[in-house]
Amino acid sequence: MSQPMTVECPTCGAPVEWGPQSPNRPFCSERCKLIDLGAWAAEEHAIPGDQLEDDLFSGDLSPREH
Repeated sequence: MSQPMTVECPTCGAPVEWGPQSPNRPFCSERCKLIDLGAWAAEEHAIPGDQLEDDLFSGDLSPREH
């Protein structure tokens, strides 16, 4: 029988077995999953975009108000 695949939780680094026994995978827990979601919502994480494309279309949008 093969060893189950294990990954690190992106939030805390704890080992997580990749399978149905880990419903929050790749996170170790619901808590770590919500911490990561909060970081995305607070714009602490970002997916890099294409700077040329961003410059081309940035004039189409009104300035963002905080």
